[in-house]
Amino acid sequence: MSLTLTEVESLARAAHAGQTDKAGRPYAGHLAAVAAGVRARGGDDDQVAAAWLHDAVEDDAVTEQWLRGAALSDRTKGIVLAVTKRPGEPPEAYAARILATPGALLVKQADLAHNADPARLAALDAPTRTRLTAKYAHMHTLLGLTPPERLA
Repeated sequence: MSLTLTEVESLARAAHAGQTDKAGRPYAGHLAAVAAGVRARGGDDDQVAAAWLHDAVEDDAVTEQWLRGAALSDRTKGIVLAVTKRPGEPPEAYAARILATPGALLVKQADLAHNADPARLAALDAPTRTRLTAKYAHMHTLLGLTPPERLA
């Protein structure tokens, strides 16, 4: 039996408890925004579950071994692993893996949209804001997405 979305949300919130984003806000806010963004873009339950867990392995909130054994669909697990950046991995390889994994692009699109939100970026110092804006615009290009005007 698979975990419900409520259980996945609770697990993600607990796994990231005490973590903050670059602006010092509770990290769970980012997870909630990405999950909502996936749902708003027509994502299904597998994609919403993956949105809640999209940074869990990358941020060492859970291990890849835990994820592989979790009561989640294989599709959800595949999406989470696809959007998990690997140390030293070139952005082109990361983007290719996302594009090759059904359902992953929508999750990454919602993640990028929240990361590039002007209100979130405004809370950062200018050098960080400039660096991240360029990084997000490049990823939009690699994924074949039209960057929001603010990133162009």
